Amino acid sequence: MLFDTHLHVVDRAKLNYPWLAGAGALNRDSLYEEYARDAHRAGISDTLHMEVDVAPEDIEAETAYIKELSRQPGSLIRGAIASCRPEEDGFPAYLDRVLADPFVKGFRRVLHVVPDDLSEGALFRENLKRLAGTRLTFDFCVLPHQIQKAIALVDLNPGIQFILDHCGVPAVKDGVSEIWKSGMTEIAKRPNVTVKISGVVAYADPESWTVETLRPFVEHSIQSFGWDRVVWGSDWPVCTLGGGLTTWIAATHALTSGCSADERARFYNGNAKRIWKL
Repeated sequence: MLFDTHLHVVDRAKLNYPWLAGAGALNRDSLYEEYARDAHRAGISDTLHMEVDVAPEDIEAETAYIKELSRQPGSLIRGAIASCRPEEDGFPAYLDRVLADPFVKGFRRVLHVVPDDLSEGALFRENLKRLAGTRLTFDFCVLPHQIQKAIALVDLNPGIQFILDHCGVPAVKDGVSEIWKSGMTEIAKRPNVTVKISGVVAYADPESWTVETLRPFVEHSIQSFGWDRVVWGSDWPVCTLGGGLTTWIAATHALTSGCSADERARFYNGNAKRIWKL
């Protein structure tokens, strides 16, 4: 059974998503019920909701909405990775509120949609340090040329568990690049970083990708980090750009068919349950 560490729910009647206007096929509602139908059929046993970059004033409302969904009978949702703004003065008070809510398991600040120097700001770095010693993880979503900026944050914060989303966001359709490959090798040297095997189908050519297209990206990620520092994510509904949830799950099983039962168990669910104490 798979522990999905990266589900997005989009409900435009509940929350405001400014980025959707330019998101093409993703500019629609992507409701939990749609995801859950296929997730139950395909062998997903648990999921964490990943923030969807809602309007800043809706950040805490998003968490409350996902918590409501988690209380439905038979819900797969076990917690939330919430949005945050470490670059703002209000972050410490927000962090205190989050720490009082065990439903929130971590934070994410998407860095590839903001200026590159945002994560280099003194306030951002001071506030990020506040996560050290807490139960909260921090997800990175950076492009290959930004991996060095992620490494800088990791080196400043050895006491934080970081998660690198989407195999480092490689341009799969363009083939393996040296900047991505070397960046993944380098960031993997930091023991407090785990890589999330997710997202790659959305970065491949939607008409022509195969398991072999994805293999070098998935295998280099796993080889760099090792079986104790990999988790799996669907990146639903973004994965629908490359075939959908069940297609990505089938590809995952094909990519790991030669691995041991113990390796698959750690990757599929064991590491996620350990990291987020579930």
